[in-house]
Amino acid sequence: MAIVKMKKLQLMVVRSQKEALLRDLMLLGCVSVTEPAVPAEGDDEGLQRETGGLVEARADQARLNSALQLLDKYAPVKSKFLSPRPEVTEAEFLDETALQAELKAAAEVEDLEAQIRRLTSEEARLRSSIESLKPWTALDLSLDTSGTASTDVTFGTIPAVVNLAEVNQTLAAAAEEAELFPVSTDGDAHYTVLVCHKSQQAEAIAALRNFGFAVASVSGTKGTARENIESQTAQIETLSNERTNLEAKIVSYAPHRDAFKLSIDRMTANIGKAEAAERMVGTDSVVCLNGWMEAPEEEKVVQVLSKYDCSWEFEEPTEEEYPDVPVKLKNNAFTEPLNMVTNMYSLPAYGTVDPNPLMAPFFILFYGIMMADMGYGLLMIIAALVVKFTVKPKGGMKIFINLLLEGGIATFVMGVVTGGFFGDLIPTLSRMFGKEMGDNLLTNPPLNPMTDVNFVLYGSMALGVVHLFTGMIVNMVQKFKHGDGMGAILEEGCWFVIFGGLALYLLKIGGKLGIIILAIGCVMLVWGAMRPAKGFGKVTAVFAAIYNGATGWLGDVLSYSRLMALMLAGSVVAQVFNSLGAMPSEKGTTVVTFFIFVLVFLVGHALNFALNLLGCFVHDLRLQCLEFFGKFYQDGGKPFEPLEINTKYVDVENHV
Repeated sequence: MAIVKMKKLQLMVVRSQKEALLRDLMLLGCVSVTEPAVPAEGDDEGLQRETGGLVEARADQARLNSALQLLDKYAPVKSKFLSPRPEVTEAEFLDETALQAELKAAAEVEDLEAQIRRLTSEEARLRSSIESLKPWTALDLSLDTSGTASTDVTFGTIPAVVNLAEVNQTLAAAAEEAELFPVSTDGDAHYTVLVCHKSQQAEAIAALRNFGFAVASVSGTKGTARENIESQTAQIETLSNERTNLEAKIVSYAPHRDAFKLSIDRMTANIGKAEAAERMVGTDSVVCLNGWMEAPEEEKVVQVLSKYDCSWEFEEPTEEEYPDVPVKLKNNAFTEPLNMVTNMYSLPAYGTVDPNPLMAPFFILFYGIMMADMGYGLLMIIAALVVKFTVKPKGGMKIFINLLLEGGIATFVMGVVTGGFFGDLIPTLSRMFGKEMGDNLLTNPPLNPMTDVNFVLYGSMALGVVHLFTGMIVNMVQKFKHGDGMGAILEEGCWFVIFGGLALYLLKIGGKLGIIILAIGCVMLVWGAMRPAKGFGKVTAVFAAIYNGATGWLGDVLSYSRLMALMLAGSVVAQVFNSLGAMPSEKGTTVVTFFIFVLVFLVGHALNFALNLLGCFVHDLRLQCLEFFGKFYQDGGKPFEPLEINTKYVDVENHV
């Protein structure tokens, strides 16, 4: 249970074996490929950055994703609730022939969709054309009619608010040999045909423009409006049939759905290899790789490298290189779920302490104290177990489910201690049916948060002191390891002496011994503050140490009162909802009043459970990240991101 030790890896392999080596390193999953070190001027002759086909790989994956989305659109299927991901062998996962076949199928699906889009666009154009022709259906005149040798015919529109009688009067005055024929009218316009002698066309048009006359876009269309609508309607039907056939062809690719998903995961692996390849440099004959590897896996790495024509070198990182060394946490089944908490905050710096084993008991205990209800704990346990044994989650989902399970167990145990089972559900039901429960775990628990408030408060702060002291002990050990034993004794050890003396004094044990020990602790605090300072800075350092120490410890310890606050809040809210639900039954329980109780119970406790589930996690996280980590934690670690198989839709045998 610690930070995994890393070693620097440098290797050279013949170019023809690069792809095979990257594939085997990916299957091994314990080597991270990094950017090459910048060569000194004149030392990079012949070295070129490698290309891995990253752009093409991403384009192929995008094509597969698009094809899968099209299948979900045209041939949707209901996903099975809580179903595990399918499992494939390494050979199936790495089958390049199958991948190419699915890429071809995906391209065909995309081509069919492109044809559908073209047909849909043409359909939309035709429908728009029909809408524009509908006002002219009453006109038994070809729309491409432009006039005769001496007359001119113009199709146009005039705003509907204009009075056509007034228009005709103005037109007659401007052009005697012109007449405006109305065709139809709707809410927007009058649709008209202007017939006039060619010699008076300009005057007629000018007169009409004063009323908002505009030449219609249908001019030049061959045939009547009715003929065009009938023709275009037939074209739409033909296009619709073609589109239906194309959609059916896409649906026929539905059996490829699972293969598309598998191929998307294959492309994710190929993208990982391409990214690694593009971090490499090489010449015409060899390729160079720089990276980090997990030291415990050195033997496995050697076995893989031995299969290739390559040379390699492993090096322990120096302390100067620690900031660049990636970090991987290795924990057991109990502490591993706390990786979720650590990752949300920041990974520890390489060469420091893995906080998970230290944090796990406190995090789980604090969560149980704040939630403290057997009913809520059972819900969490059941939900976690159902997901674990049906979905069989891996990776981040597995960590979350295990954390939910551990939190549920702690919640149930603390519920036993406090007698909470969905608040006071059982006693409330007993009273509803006219029975009073005697003394038992539910009515007289070992710890009642409603009556033992002071005990819960002082106990919470006492746990906080233990929590903080644990962090300080870790920091002292680290300082001793780095040769700063005096700093550990004076800066952290002084507080153990101060609190020890204070406890003896308050408990009146040992007479004046408590005062003496307290004075020694204060001297240690002052000495520790003055030690690194110089001149007048020693005075300010002493005042700062005393003030920051006193106020800091007071604030830190008081922060743990939130354990009591959330325990009490959850219990009170649960009992309030039980009481509200039981109110209609005060004069007797009937089917209706019991139904009301069940409804209020379900809604109220669902809300209380959801709020506590999130609230307890957030406050627990705060206690760990701000109070506990503040005593010893050194963050800033870079995550270890090895070349490995990462999947979304399938699981590969023998890979976590």
